[in-house]
Amino acid sequence: GAGAPADGGFRPKMETAVSGLVAVEEARRFVLSACHRLPAAEVPLADALGLVAARPIRSSEPVPPFANSSMDGYALRSGDVAGGPAKLRVVGALMAGDDPAGLSVGEGEAVRIMTGAALPSGADAVCMIEHTRPEGDLVLIEEAVGPGTNVRRPGEDIAAGEEVFAAGESLGPAHIGVLASLGVAWVDVFPRPRVGVLSTGDELVAGPGPLAPGKIRDSNRPGLLARLRADGFEPIDLGWVGDEPRALAQALVVAAPRCDAVLTSGGVSVGDRDLVKVVLEQLGGQQARWMQVAVRPGKPFAFSTFPPRATPVFGLPGNPVSALVSYELFARPALRLMAGHPNLERPRLPAIAGADMRRQADGRLHLVRVVVTTGPDGLEARPSGAQGSHQLRALAAANALAFLPDGGGVGAG
Repeated sequence: GAGAPADGGFRPKMETAVSGLVAVEEARRFVLSACHRLPAAEVPLADALGLVAARPIRSSEPVPPFANSSMDGYALRSGDVAGGPAKLRVVGALMAGDDPAGLSVGEGEAVRIMTGAALPSGADAVCMIEHTRPEGDLVLIEEAVGPGTNVRRPGEDIAAGEEVFAAGESLGPAHIGVLASLGVAWVDVFPRPRVGVLSTGDELVAGPGPLAPGKIRDSNRPGLLARLRADGFEPIDLGWVGDEPRALAQALVVAAPRCDAVLTSGGVSVGDRDLVKVVLEQLGGQQARWMQVAVRPGKPFAFSTFPPRATPVFGLPGNPVSALVSYELFARPALRLMAGHPNLERPRLPAIAGADMRRQADGRLHLVRVVVTTGPDGLEARPSGAQGSHQLRALAAANALAFLPDGGGVGAG
């Protein structure tokens, strides 16, 4: 008929008919080859949790910084008790944080000391309180104590100038504690990728209230934003856009400069209004690729990079399970690469089928949503519920994905 074409002038150059499936690993290689590590930045130590060290971190001082007691007890000269029980004269006391200057232990003397207190001059050991008995100004040391007993040596944990953490090490809570113990206030890391999430589709609505005929509530955007946050990335809510190519293109053009990567959901299959893949090619040119991946769920997938910073854009499927599974297969490894992580994968472990997991041969890898528990023979996996790509509840109940290669599946055991 007359008038503008229904796609608003955006016409696909990419193949839109299935001419063969792309292996998961081939799709991953294509995506990873287009993504690059973000430039390193210096951030406050309090903001470094989960980030990756961009360079080796060396200590500027020893930890502990001085010899101190690892027990409540009495600091003494080990030679005074080498022959067994002995009575020593108590000449003072030291609490954690006290300056030990001016207090020393001479022959036949001891100092009452608390855990963490600096060892006084002259002392080379500490007898724990349980093996002593006070007697006025004296203390009975009930056992022989060797040199260095219950003493934390300077630099015992970390020596001055030592490499504490290597470049590429992810900083967890204990890492933050170690750096704080060294007086580190800022650290060079690869920053957290800022990832925009955009939902597409005329059928979507958000929030409560009655649904109009033909409408569904958007679960992909909230789910993906939560997944990004859980994975340590910085999510940016880009909202929703309908099946109108110019509006979609405008949303992506605006998002690309403010995001390190963008996730879209929907619009990448072979329907009349699956326009995300078309718009990605229009904006990304030769960098764009639309694929039918040999996996279930998550078969349709599109990817491109946008100028001026070659911002990666992941066109995820619209079905809720497919969107999150496709994120796991393609987006998450790429985002971890951008964040400087040397290990891009989640752990993969063998498990025993606790129930039948049958399938038909279709040339695709099947990812079954399962609950993995520890059984008498090791890890055991059972399907967590219905396996349709629209049935998100089973994914919520799962704690793993079972990889079933092409074929007939596996039986229990």
